[in-house]
Amino acid sequence: MSKVLIVAEHLNGKLNSSTARCVTCAKQMGAASIEVLVLADAPDAIAAEAAKIEGVSKVLSVANAANAHALAAVYAPQVVAAAAGYSHVLAPSTTFGKDLLPRVAALLGVAQVSDIMHADDAHTFQRPIYAGNAIITVQAPADQTVVATVRTASYAAAGAGGSATVEALNLSAELPSHTRFLELQQGKSDRPDLQSASRVVSGGRGVGSAENFRVIYGFADKIGAAVGASRAAVDAGYVPSDLQVGQTGKIIAPELYIAIGISGAIQHLTGIKDAGTIVAINKDGEAPIFEIADIGLVGDLFKLIPELEQAIG
Repeated sequence: MSKVLIVAEHLNGKLNSSTARCVTCAKQMGAASIEVLVLADAPDAIAAEAAKIEGVSKVLSVANAANAHALAAVYAPQVVAAAAGYSHVLAPSTTFGKDLLPRVAALLGVAQVSDIMHADDAHTFQRPIYAGNAIITVQAPADQTVVATVRTASYAAAGAGGSATVEALNLSAELPSHTRFLELQQGKSDRPDLQSASRVVSGGRGVGSAENFRVIYGFADKIGAAVGASRAAVDAGYVPSDLQVGQTGKIIAPELYIAIGISGAIQHLTGIKDAGTIVAINKDGEAPIFEIADIGLVGDLFKLIPELEQAIG
C-alpha cells in the first residue's frame, strides 16, 4: 500500500485549495496513508487548515525562517529530507508545483510524472499530451519513489471534515546559499482567485484593447466571477500574464466559464476542457470556440454584454 506525502501550497498564511485536490488524487491511488508537508516560517495556521482536510492522516509542520518565501531551491532539499519512507511525493501542477517537483525528482534521481489527471492505481496514471488532444497512460517504477504533479482541474477538492494530528518536524537539509528572495510582484484584486473560482469570465483579442477590457471586469463583478484572458489578449497587452488561461497559462475547471471575444485556439481550450458549462460570445459564428461551447451567442460583445447585465438585474 502506498504512503503519500503532499507538499502544501500556500500564500500569505493561507492554504491553497490545490492541496485538497491533491488529497483527492492520492485517495484515487488507494493510498494507505496521506500526509501533508507544510514548509513555512510560521506554519501553525497553515498546518491547522491542512489538518482539517478529509483523508489526511498527519500534517508535518516545518518552521524555518528560510521558508518565508516559496523558493524551489530552498524547499526541494527539505522535501527530499522529509520524503524518506514515502512511496509518493505529490504537489499541484501549478506554478508552485511545476517549479518545485522537478528539483525534488532530480535530487531523488527519479523521473517525474507530470499532470496526473487520473490514477488507475498507485503506479499507473493518465495524463494529457499534445495540448490535451490525446491522453497517455504512463507507468512509474514500483521500486522507486513516485514524484508527480497533479492536474488540479481534474480533481474536486477533498472535504473539510478531517482532524489530522500536526507534528513539528526538524529537518536536516543543506540549504543553498546561491538563491535568495528579492521581491514578489503580484496583482492585487478583490475578485475571486482565477484557479479556484467557480465562475470565470475571460476576454480575448476580440475585446479590442486594454481600455475595452473594462467590459470584462464589469461583467465579472456583476456575477461574482474571476477574470481570465486568452494568450492573444495577454500578448496584445490588454491584461497582465497572470490572467492567462490555457496551455501556457492557468488550467482551470470552474462550474461556469464565459469566453468573450475568444476564437478558441487549441492552446486556450486545453486550459478549460474540465469546465462545467462553457458559454461563448463571439461575432464570428464560425469561431472554433462554438464547437465546444454549451451555449453560444453570435454578435457584438459590446451590445450583448450590456443586455446580459440588464437581464441579470
